[in-house]
Amino acid sequence: MGLRNSHPKLYPGDLLEFPRNKYFSQFGIYYGERDGVPYVAHLTCRDSETKFLVYGRALNATVKLDPVEVVGKKYKVNNYLDEKHPPRDFYSHIKPEIEDAMTKTFTFDILFHNSEHQATLLRYGVKKSEQIDKVYGKIVRTWREPFQKKKF
Repeated sequence: MGLRNSHPKLYPGDLLEFPRNKYFSQFGIYYGERDGVPYVAHLTCRDSETKFLVYGRALNATVKLDPVEVVGKKYKVNNYLDEKHPPRDFYSHIKPEIEDAMTKTFTFDILFHNSEHQATLLRYGVKKSEQIDKVYGKIVRTWREPFQKKKF
């Protein structure tokens, strides 16, 4: 049911990555099962009544708890920061923070507060988006030469 590198068993607090296109994925935190259905907590602006999707921003994004298959049928466990930052305890830190976050609204910003930022903040207490770092690195290289040659 998962992509290559998926763990055969999910553990509460695992970082799940749902690929969307060549550059971006949706991220969430595996929450556990309810009535035998696996759930994931993720930042989304889906179903928001007031969206402002300009320049990669949306007002009134929320952390939602959805069945894993609603978010995506293909996913992988991607606990990529485990060696740099120890994962926090699910029951004493992550779960209460998810439940608190579900009562709030956020501004979704693709560069500064996307689903990966939210998921790593919950799992590690560190806000990080590796996919934005990669894309930003490509953009910076593209623009470096014109700036150096003062073509602007």
